[in-house]
Amino acid sequence: MARVPAAVTTAMSAVTTTLTRKRHNLPSGRFRRTPRFRPVTEELVQEPNPYARALGLMAVVLLGAWLGLLIVGNVRVPVGPMNTTMTLRPSATGGTKINVSPLGALELNSHVAPVRLDVNVDQLDPVRAQALVDHPERLSGLQDEVAHDVEHGTLDLAVRSCVAVVSGATALGLAVYRRPRRALAAGGLALTLLTASGATAFATWNPNSVLEPRFSGLLSSAPSLVGNARNIVSEFNVYQEELARLVTNVTKLYDVTSTLPTYEPDPSTIRVLHVSDIHLNPAGWKIIASLVKQYSINVIVDSGDTMDHGTSAENGFLDPIPDLGAPYVWVRGNHDSLVTQRYLERMKNVHVLDDGRAITVAGLRFAGIGDPQFTPDRSVVPGGDAAEDLAGARLASALRDQRTAGTPVDIAIAHEPSAARGTDGEVPLVLAGHLHHEQMEVMKYGTRLRVEGSTGGSGLRAIEGKYPDPIEASVLYVDRGTRRLQAWDEIRLGGLGLTTAEVSRHLPKENRPGAPQSSTPSPTPSTSTP
Repeated sequence: MARVPAAVTTAMSAVTTTLTRKRHNLPSGRFRRTPRFRPVTEELVQEPNPYARALGLMAVVLLGAWLGLLIVGNVRVPVGPMNTTMTLRPSATGGTKINVSPLGALELNSHVAPVRLDVNVDQLDPVRAQALVDHPERLSGLQDEVAHDVEHGTLDLAVRSCVAVVSGATALGLAVYRRPRRALAAGGLALTLLTASGATAFATWNPNSVLEPRFSGLLSSAPSLVGNARNIVSEFNVYQEELARLVTNVTKLYDVTSTLPTYEPDPSTIRVLHVSDIHLNPAGWKIIASLVKQYSINVIVDSGDTMDHGTSAENGFLDPIPDLGAPYVWVRGNHDSLVTQRYLERMKNVHVLDDGRAITVAGLRFAGIGDPQFTPDRSVVPGGDAAEDLAGARLASALRDQRTAGTPVDIAIAHEPSAARGTDGEVPLVLAGHLHHEQMEVMKYGTRLRVEGSTGGSGLRAIEGKYPDPIEASVLYVDRGTRRLQAWDEIRLGGLGLTTAEVSRHLPKENRPGAPQSSTPSPTPSTSTP
């Protein structure tokens, strides 16, 4: 058979292509063959955004892990005489929360991680509790027993939590994606996140957080014994005994009484109740009297603004002060008039400090100055910061005179924080108020400034805002020998119509574990002149 020339073959191919385009109404140009059985919907469905897929998977993992922890991620563990339930919960700040129903809760800044350890005290075992009450000698081994129980429960909780988060994320992933591979990926990612959270908690674990707890509920009315803070942090067995003692008292509470027991005061500690800005709130006196009794307070310090307008008609509000149960040291605030001051000066057991006057009360040397401004008096133009700075300089001069005379002051008092700052370097501790919120700081030359919140919840002005201001006070624990601050409790109660209560324990840096155990030096005098 004769071979067809290449030119003829090319021409025939071109004719065939042209006829095919005309038959199917195809545009001119290069003709491309398409797959015969390609699904039409394949061109209409777009691939999902990879970021959206990742976010969706993360949401499934987090929700599934949380559901797993919620359903099966808890462990029932006996801790000493108590039956507890331990649970891990998602949290932005971490920490440990111990719920002692119906008494309240205890919170510890034990770690920083996206998980929080919740410990619920369900009930006390009557047999073990009664044995502890009947045989107090067993307290010596209680701490070791509690530590062993907590360690065993934590290990069980870790294993159960791993199973819970993997099961929860896998099950939810299978329900959402209906693909085993994607579901297993969700479970693996959940386990990775839990492991990373556990590693972060381990790396940031702070065992000393037990020294600075925060109480709420009825537990806030049961102050634990502070004693000498240096001994507590340097000799941990002292703290162990106090922890065991707390467990014993809670045991007795469940067993025989409906109110928390109060600890006996330590003879080496002077307890100072700092209040401020009561602003004519009569509830303030009841709260102060209760705190004096519960904490065995030695002396009350009021840093001013007890009144609102300073009129003689308000003086009857002050009459409960002599019956509060402790000596009352007071300085004038910008809402307290000289009329108010003279009324208080005539009261029994009340010590009014002004113009740098110093006095010894309950073993501590106090000096204070009244606020130079009386703002309710509209006929007088306030002196502003200059007047406060001058008052601070006068108080600092009086402190230097006291030190020169051989009677150094332990605690100075002023109403305005700006006036209190003028004493930096002249006294270990200065107290103030005025701001209606608490704060604590160590100033440049070593003087510690404590600003108290409003013990009256800002008085009647509290109803002007959307939310009531809290009622705040603090208990300062001062060493009787060194006259230095050991620790302090910040007390916060709910404002008008609220019944919340919270107490948080704080230690100065020099009293925390690992701090040098040398005696605290006197503050370096300021080089500024008044």
